[in-house]
Amino acid sequence: MRFKCLLLLALLVLPAAPVLASTVPTVAAASDLQFALSEVADRFRTETGRQLRLNFGSSGNFRRQIAQGAPFELYLSADEAYVAALHEEGHTEDAGVRYAVGRLVWLQRPGRGDLPDPEDPLAGVRQAITAHQAGEGRARLALANPQHAPYGVAARQALEQAGLWTPSEPLRILGENVSQAAQFALSPDARGGLVAYSLALAPALAERSEHVLIPESWHAPLNQRMALIQGAGETARAFYAYLQQPEARAIFADYGFTLPDHEAP
Repeated sequence: MRFKCLLLLALLVLPAAPVLASTVPTVAAASDLQFALSEVADRFRTETGRQLRLNFGSSGNFRRQIAQGAPFELYLSADEAYVAALHEEGHTEDAGVRYAVGRLVWLQRPGRGDLPDPEDPLAGVRQAITAHQAGEGRARLALANPQHAPYGVAARQALEQAGLWTPSEPLRILGENVSQAAQFALSPDARGGLVAYSLALAPALAERSEHVLIPESWHAPLNQRMALIQGAGETARAFYAYLQQPEARAIFADYGFTLPDHEAP
C-alpha cells in the first residue's frame, strides 16, 4: 500500500509529457486568396495525400498573431511589407517569395445602377455621395479596413486619388478583411465596394455581381509575398514549393493575379 502511494505521488510531481503537435499544418492566408488558394490546396491534397488547414483573414492581423507566437507554419500575405517585418524580427525562415500581384475592382450587385465605365470606375461612389448629400438615401460603400487589410489601404488610396475619401466617410462600411468587404458590397443597402479582383472572379461571387477594374496607377502595387514560419514542418515546406510550380501559378492567374517572374524550386 505504501509503495502504491509513493508511486502515485511520483506520478503527480513528474512533469507532464508534451502534447504532440498536430501533423496537419495551419496556413495563414490573406482573404483575397479564399477561392484561389483553396483550389490549389485541393489539388495538392489529391496529388500528395497531404492535409492542410487553411485560415483566411486580414494580412495585418496574421502578421501580429505570428509575431505573438501563433502556430502557423506558412504565411501568405497580401502585403509583402508584413513578411519583411516578420523576417526582420526572426519569425520567418527567410525573406520569402513574391507569389502574386493583386488588383482592385469596384464590385456591385446587378441592378444597383449602371456599372461604371472603365474610364470612370468610381462613378458609383460619386453617385452615392451626391444622392446622400441631396438627402436621397444612404447607400453604403464597402471596403476592407485600411488599418490592417492591404486591399483596404489600396481602396483608400484610390478614393484619395479621386478626391472621394473624405466625402465618402458617412457612407463607408469597413470589413475586417477584403472577403467580408465583398459580402458587404453585395448587401441590399450597399451601392457597391472596392475589393479584390480575385474574389470578383470566383464563381460564387461572379454569378451574383458585376465589376470593373480600378487602374493600377491609382494605388500602390499589391505585391503579395509568402514565407515559411520558423520551425515549419515537412508538409508546409512541400506546399510552399508546390505554390511556386506551374500548376499552382496557373490557378492564381485564373483568378486575376499577375504572376511575378521567378524560377520555381
